[in-house]
Amino acid sequence: MSETPTTLQPKEGWYVLHLFYAIDHVRWSMMSPQERTGAKAALTTLVEEIRGREKTQLLAFSMVTPKADIGFMLLCGDLHAANEAEKRLSLGLGPGVLQPVYSYLSMTEWSEYTQTKDQKAAAMKAEGLDETSDEFATKLAEWEAHMKKYYEDRLYPNMSDWPVFCFYPMSKKRDGADNWFSLPFADRHRLMGGHQVTGRKYAGKIRQLITGSTGFEDHEWFVTLQAKDTFEIKAIVYEMRFDEVSARYGIFSDFYIGLQLGLPELFQRVGL
Repeated sequence: MSETPTTLQPKEGWYVLHLFYAIDHVRWSMMSPQERTGAKAALTTLVEEIRGREKTQLLAFSMVTPKADIGFMLLCGDLHAANEAEKRLSLGLGPGVLQPVYSYLSMTEWSEYTQTKDQKAAAMKAEGLDETSDEFATKLAEWEAHMKKYYEDRLYPNMSDWPVFCFYPMSKKRDGADNWFSLPFADRHRLMGGHQVTGRKYAGKIRQLITGSTGFEDHEWFVTLQAKDTFEIKAIVYEMRFDEVSARYGIFSDFYIGLQLGLPELFQRVGL
C-alpha cells in the first residue's frame, strides 16, 4: 500500500473553502469559565498558525442574519493542508460548539473570456493605430503587463481588509433555448463582455473574486464580493441582474453577508 501523499497542489490556482457555522450556545454555556477562555485562546492560536503558513490566507467573519454566526474563508495552495485546517477549525472551540451550516469548495481560475493579445492588437488596429509604430508596440506592451498582473490576481489573489463581504454560488442555465453551454464561444464572450462593462463602473468600490467549482459542488462558480459600503454590494448585484448574461442565463442560490473582524471583537459580537 502506497503512502498517503502529504501535498496535493493544483497545476495552477489555489483552493478556496468558505465555511459557515452556527454556535451551539447551550453547549457553550455548559463549559466552565476556564474552559471557555481556553477554547477561545486555542482557536486564536489555530487561526494565527494557519495564517502563518505559506500560500495561505484565512479571513474570519461575523455573519449577518441567523443563517450563520461565524464564517471563515480559507485560501490555500494545497488540498491536504486545506482539509486539515478545515477539520481543526470545525473543532476549534471544542467538540460540537461550532455547528456547520454551509460550506463551499472551489478554486481560483482564469476566465476563458478574457481578451487575448491578438484580440487586443486587432482592436488597436481598428482604432487606427499603425501596427508598425512605436506607439502600437508601447500600448501593446502596457496591455501585456496589465494582463500579467490581472492573471496573477485572479489565480493568486490577495484578499483585502475591507469590512463587508458578500458570498453566493451561481450557475448558468441549461434550459432549452437558454442553454449557456450550447452557445457558440463568440456569443458567450460577447455576453460576458456586458458583465465586464458593468463591473468596471465599480472599480475602487467592489473587489470581486470568482472561483470555479465544476466537479466540486452543485453550482459551477462561487462569487465573493468585498466592499467598504453595503450600498455598493446591493447596487452591483442589482445592476448586473439586467445584463443579458444574468437575466437570461444566471441561476443564483442563497446570499451570505459577513463582516470581517479581529478575533477578540468577533468573539464578543457572537456572544462567546
